[in-house]
Amino acid sequence: MANGASCASSFTFTFALFFFLVVVVWMPCAIVEGQPADGQSSRARQEMVPALFVFGDSLIDNGNNNNLPSFAKANYYPYGIDFRAGPTGRFSNGYTMVDEIAELLGLPLVPPFSEASGSDVLHGVNYASAAAGILDITGRNFMGRIPFNQQIQNFQSTLDSITTQLGGVDRLSQSIGRSIFFVGMGSNDYLNNYLMPNYVTRNQYTGQQFASLLVDEYSRQLTTLYNLGARKFVLAGVGILGCIPSILAQSLNSSCDLEVNRLVFPFNANARAMVDGLNADLPGARFIFLDVFSMFNHVLSNPTSYDYFSMAFDGMMWVVDDTPGFSVVDRGCCGVGRNAGQLTCLPFQTPCSGRESYVFWDAFHPTERINILLARMSFTGPASIAYPINIQQLAFL
Repeated sequence: MANGASCASSFTFTFALFFFLVVVVWMPCAIVEGQPADGQSSRARQEMVPALFVFGDSLIDNGNNNNLPSFAKANYYPYGIDFRAGPTGRFSNGYTMVDEIAELLGLPLVPPFSEASGSDVLHGVNYASAAAGILDITGRNFMGRIPFNQQIQNFQSTLDSITTQLGGVDRLSQSIGRSIFFVGMGSNDYLNNYLMPNYVTRNQYTGQQFASLLVDEYSRQLTTLYNLGARKFVLAGVGILGCIPSILAQSLNSSCDLEVNRLVFPFNANARAMVDGLNADLPGARFIFLDVFSMFNHVLSNPTSYDYFSMAFDGMMWVVDDTPGFSVVDRGCCGVGRNAGQLTCLPFQTPCSGRESYVFWDAFHPTERINILLARMSFTGPASIAYPINIQQLAFL
């Protein structure tokens, strides 16, 4: 591993220490779910599925870490600057990818598990937690987080409430079986485990061995969700980690770390193969794999093609927005140091003004505009990015 790759993630830990020593901010926010970030009324749509259940990390966390003793929090300004409810715990200036997917499915934005109660849970729950990973030991430098195993246990505890409200196990089974389960795991197992200097993982496993370890555990965890009634799964692959601002900051010429990018290739390949295996082995299950790496790579390689009302990818077009293409691909909109990636977005820091032109919001996470774009591509995209079918097709099954 190049020196840049080997120390890249150490800045994550450095930020955690800095954040703890300099300022600890917790801002209780009234979360107004189901309202878009631009303040307009939600799109009137017919619900395509009963509910959306979300599992993952900070890319899709919407507040589950807010009350944990954790360094991995985003419940402070300027996070949420473009979200109608303000800072909620989303690691974005506005929507996350699953927020947009919920709207495309005709659902309200699902609440975080930490705040979900009563009838809120009938349209789904978000269990994602910043710093969480497939492995329980992942992210421990951030202290409090909810690993995937615990997220599954939290879902299991939700089932009792849903059963009571729906009026029995049979109705529960029908509802859960038709619902979408979105799982986005794996990034932290690299950034906040394998690449961390205070972890021994890299001394124990080669990149291929570690990928196999992760996917074996991932398969077991997903099978547990299947045994709890889940049937429709959307699995987001690991993105282009070598090109995020925290990694770019380690290069004097701000170039992507190819070794870090190559490191995640085996995981994504194994996860895609796992989808085929689970579809064959679990009766009634439909798993799909989202190639986030390829989608993100296309944006970074063709930033100006994502222009005005549409963009092209693999021969298909998506309506995006009326904003010119991305002009800033190598730095965060909010952060400190080289590439705005040496320290991530600090409390009350003034972010960039042209957020719609930025690919990255902070040292690790994309902007709302990218999140919406990835969601729309995943929703109607071809098999090259949503394999073997897309989210819309999965919902119609």
